[in-house]
Amino acid sequence: MCCGGCWPMAEASVFGDYARYYELLYRDKDYAAEARFVLDLLERHAPGACSLLELGCGGGRHAALFAGAGLSVTGVERSAEMLDAARAVAGELPAEVAGRLQWLQADIREVNAAGSFDAVAALFHVMSYQTTDADLRATFARVGEHLAPGGVFVFDCWHGPCVEAEPPQVRVKRMADEATRVTRVCEPDWDRQTRVVAVNYEIFVEDRATGRIESLRESHPMRYLFEAEVRGFFEHGGLDFVASGEWMTGRAPGPDTFGVYYVGRKLP
Repeated sequence: MCCGGCWPMAEASVFGDYARYYELLYRDKDYAAEARFVLDLLERHAPGACSLLELGCGGGRHAALFAGAGLSVTGVERSAEMLDAARAVAGELPAEVAGRLQWLQADIREVNAAGSFDAVAALFHVMSYQTTDADLRATFARVGEHLAPGGVFVFDCWHGPCVEAEPPQVRVKRMADEATRVTRVCEPDWDRQTRVVAVNYEIFVEDRATGRIESLRESHPMRYLFEAEVRGFFEHGGLDFVASGEWMTGRAPGPDTFGVYYVGRKLP
């Protein structure tokens, strides 16, 4: 099972360039295909949506694509470094597209963005980083507060039946560019009682010009979810359950489905 996930702020940044290593490790991620998948969900469940609040927007790659499709997007991110990366992404866009992007530094459990939105999205397992029921209830409540009546919430997460059928395993990922080589070792620690997997990373970063290697360690606790509890969290936020499926295919989730998406609609 994959140990992937979004990247919360590190306690220390190797070579002082935290955001760059995020971009390097996930340079193989198909942001464009994922954005199209979410846009298709919005077209199906919220036709005519014009505004989007993206929770945990990271380096802004999805947000830029949503803005390019015509949505007005507010990206929410806790990490100042990642917001700097998002602003850099926006700076490379045509002025008309960049003008549809706004950024807000906040914890998604407490965010208070101005106005209401036609849609809210939380991608790349952002909701799985909410590891307690209290965290999840707080986040769903904020989603409900920010959605216009009839608006939809789209998110993806770790799928409980798959995690319990296929226990987490050690994984190694290597990525490189012309200047840097990064190796990440993932060693998971599964707490079945709390339904949380602590994804423990050891990351080695090599400067290819000098051969210098530095390392850091991080632990990313990840909560896997079951449909029954998601329905309860939707209800807590004042939303109706609308749909679910396998992430990026739309097929019905099964015991071998690691990533699932859910769609909920704000009650009138």
